[in-house]
Amino acid sequence: MIKDTKAKDNTNKNGTAINMEADFSGLTIAVLALQGAVSEHMDCLERCGAQALHVRRAGLLQEVDGLIIPGGESTTIGRLSNLFGFGEEVSALAATGKPILGTCAGAILLARRIEGQEPIIPLMNIAVQRNAFGRQRESFETDLAIPALGTEPFCGIFIRAPLIKEAAEGVEVLAAYDKGIVFVREKNLLATSFHPELTDDLRLHRYFLGMALGQQKSIFNCTEVRSYNSGAGIKERNNQI
Repeated sequence: MIKDTKAKDNTNKNGTAINMEADFSGLTIAVLALQGAVSEHMDCLERCGAQALHVRRAGLLQEVDGLIIPGGESTTIGRLSNLFGFGEEVSALAATGKPILGTCAGAILLARRIEGQEPIIPLMNIAVQRNAFGRQRESFETDLAIPALGTEPFCGIFIRAPLIKEAAEGVEVLAAYDKGIVFVREKNLLATSFHPELTDDLRLHRYFLGMALGQQKSIFNCTEVRSYNSGAGIKERNNQI
């Protein structure tokens, strides 16, 4: 495992340093807690300063600032998400522009095309192959070059990992390794083949929280503009009376 990297080592591909000192305390991020590496993601979020919400039933996603769908067994998570009605709620959350991160099994859930089975919550225009890197005993760690996270390599932990075989137009490839794509972004949606929550490096979670913080500020600014315009309209009507 590699330790959390300081801001000076986190210049992204656009030449802008990732803000390692950003205040995420005003964010509440849900972690889908049906199965998988739930506590590990919650620990990462809390270490970044955000509030982590353990979600096992539908109806709790309306007020959160983002969602993480963790790694685990994709068939089990998919079956339980459909059983408990999460599919529509996750889709509705994505439609608001709030970020969603799917890691390993979570990436499979978000894919529009899954080799050998029907899609589960088909939000990302990607095609995935389950267990593409082998079974449990073939699990491995390797350094990944992820320019969006900075110049330092990121430790990718692959456990029965899927491969992102295709990324359609509009999907940004953030990292690749050996056989193909392992990290993508499509607007407010992120998907990884590996497990960032199993390392001590918080950069990927900070990247995700940065997306949530930007969306929160955007919503706040739009609300302020609507409130101002509404007040200005009332004042104008009063002046005309």
